[in-house]
Amino acid sequence: MEYRNLGRTGVKVSQLCLGTMMFGRKTSAQESIRIMEHALDQGINFLDTADAYAAGETERIVGKALADNGRRARTILATKAFFPLELSDPNARGLSRRHLIRACEASLDRLGTDWIDLYQLHRAQADIPIDETLRALDDLIRAGKVRYVGTSMFPAWKIVESLWASKELGLNRFVCEQCAYHLLDRTAEREVLPAARSFGLAVIPWGPLSGGLLSGKYTRDDRSTEGRWQGGKDNFGRPVTPAAYDVMEALAAHAQDKGCTPSQLALAWNASQPGVTAPIIGPRTMEQLVDNLGAAAVAVDGEDRERIDAAAPPMSTTLRYYDAAMALDLNPNFGRW
Repeated sequence: MEYRNLGRTGVKVSQLCLGTMMFGRKTSAQESIRIMEHALDQGINFLDTADAYAAGETERIVGKALADNGRRARTILATKAFFPLELSDPNARGLSRRHLIRACEASLDRLGTDWIDLYQLHRAQADIPIDETLRALDDLIRAGKVRYVGTSMFPAWKIVESLWASKELGLNRFVCEQCAYHLLDRTAEREVLPAARSFGLAVIPWGPLSGGLLSGKYTRDDRSTEGRWQGGKDNFGRPVTPAAYDVMEALAAHAQDKGCTPSQLALAWNASQPGVTAPIIGPRTMEQLVDNLGAAAVAVDGEDRERIDAAAPPMSTTLRYYDAAMALDLNPNFGRW
């Protein structure tokens, strides 16, 4: 397992990050802990979760696993806040000082830890001044409850605004961005990845397999396979486009030539992209974890990149994914997830 610096920090994180969104939802607590322990045994030291996953149950599972195996001190633990856990309370959501401090303390309790290595804003919010958010995060760092702070799905202009405000006000700056990024939607390459590279932010892409589409289990002729994209659409109603199937088929053929699985090639390509620190894998089963971990042994060279770019050109979108996950306040579902 390769280890890379988390942006400009001195923290070393594994080239793959274990995402836990399935824990406590489609994956039982017992199986979730087994998956975590195997990932840690194989060299992963970077875990990502969120308070919104399974209404807080995921954080409890992660905290219990780290406490039981005694590996908390060696693990870079990341969590996120933004989405509401209490739908009836208008203040139990978003990026206000009130909510973030309360959410952080609740996450610490569920995780059973005294500190969070990386505390991330799960989404941006236009109607909260960024200085209010940054001051709250800075206070959490100074209190020793948080080590570093980051963002998720922030547009490039918002990232730059945040860095400018941190410099002007003498506050701790964001060290990473967690964006949606994969072969079927390379939108992040247009502005977010260049901004992150310019300002020294780590990039930890989520959904590098597009919810399983790039795993090879879905085909153009058979859409009956169980999973997020069963029937040719995901749970948000996004359809798999003909162009997306073209990319998936090209990826499968390329992977066969390299002697690896499509998911391993997609992850290895993601991890090798300029500016990317650690793609987040989100296995539902032990089988999926073992397959994903195999990506660490897959080398991607210049010829591989040329072949992949021919199928999925840089900055292209063959499946609307990135912008559909922004959750901007123009969306009628904003704040209700």
